[in-house]
Amino acid sequence: MSATRKAGGAARRGWVALIAIVAVALAVLLWLHGPNALEFAGGRPVELADYHGADPTGVAAALQGSDLVTRGDYLARAADCMVCHTAPGGTPYAGGLAFRLAFGTLYSTNITPDKETGIGSYSDAQFLAALHRGVRADGARLYPAMPYTSYSYMSDADALAIKAYLFSLVPVRAPPKVDSLSFPFNQRWLLGIWAALFNPDRRFQPNAARSPEWNRGAYLSEALAHCGECHTPRNLAFALNNREKFAGAVTAGWRAYNITPDPITGVGDWHDAVLTYLSRGRADGHGTASGPMGEAVDHSLSRLAPEDVRSVVTYLASVPAVKSPDLPAILTTPADASHRVGAAGPDGSGKQVFEGACVSCHDWSGVSALTSFATLTGARAVNDPSARNIAQIVISGTSRETADGFVSMPAFGNTYSDEEIAAVANYVSARFGTKGSSLNAHDVAGFRREVAQ
Repeated sequence: MSATRKAGGAARRGWVALIAIVAVALAVLLWLHGPNALEFAGGRPVELADYHGADPTGVAAALQGSDLVTRGDYLARAADCMVCHTAPGGTPYAGGLAFRLAFGTLYSTNITPDKETGIGSYSDAQFLAALHRGVRADGARLYPAMPYTSYSYMSDADALAIKAYLFSLVPVRAPPKVDSLSFPFNQRWLLGIWAALFNPDRRFQPNAARSPEWNRGAYLSEALAHCGECHTPRNLAFALNNREKFAGAVTAGWRAYNITPDPITGVGDWHDAVLTYLSRGRADGHGTASGPMGEAVDHSLSRLAPEDVRSVVTYLASVPAVKSPDLPAILTTPADASHRVGAAGPDGSGKQVFEGACVSCHDWSGVSALTSFATLTGARAVNDPSARNIAQIVISGTSRETADGFVSMPAFGNTYSDEEIAAVANYVSARFGTKGSSLNAHDVAGFRREVAQ
């Protein structure tokens, strides 16, 4: 009898332990799942068909009567499709861009209408499945480097307009490059579980408690421009952590900064400068867009109608402010105009590189006499103690398309060593920023490996 009681007690303890493990696992999953992208807004989301305000989906007002391909062109630009699906020097939309991840390398695919290597054989239903659910025509799962968790908010009509535009392009034969991912990340079937947890697969619902401009901005920012894919941190499952929505993250080797209304580490004190920055890639006193953000401005945001950019700004201003604890207040005062003033760094090499390659455009004061696009004073990148983006700009260069033509900074990645790039980044952040960085050659080598190519 005693042995039976002991066995029964052990069985009960086993069941209790199992229930506890399951409960903990469910709690972790619920915590990881978190709020959706629009949950912060409260109010009353309604189905699009039941919304009585102006339709927040579709193209800008001036294009409402345009043909399907023209509308698709506008929407594809708003969704920034070309940047990710074009390799450096390659044919637009033909794929081949490498994404360097912690667990391997992914390559973007050919989305021209080539029937063998592109999407030319996709039906409407298959295209919608890829865009909304991350499922290819052959049934295989797409990695969320393709931002289908954001595109799932896109209306069917807008998605099919984009398809019409893509199918109007010249087909390009470009076989896919082979991804190189470590186990278990190379197991695509696992993405079905991931998608079930983190992809809402839900079309955009306007918020009846918000203005038409807010709803348009929400649709553009979430369903098309997918701002959160770069600017929102990710959780342990690599899904967006919307508890810190738009608080900043590292993407493709660059730091996408805090774009919440926090006045110190976000864009809360930018006011009208946010509109200028998104439209031109530059705002006086706030710096110049570079890297992926520069590409987003050049190929997407700057091509939108002014009223659409204003609606995005309205939406951004409504997001809860989040403070970035590692970012100091921005120094807005120019440095001394004399090269004799200011520390040169431990061995002077950073100042030496700056004098040889940088000062002719950026000036010792940080205020460029040539173009405002080269002014360093007030830029978040030079006030970021990680100096990640400074180093990446030195490595890769940058360019901006202005009304007067292109303004560019050449790439120095093949000119200077990792040690020299670290030194000049440290010098720039110390001379023009609030707090100097302390990069070393190992850091810079890591930055190089992370950049999409």
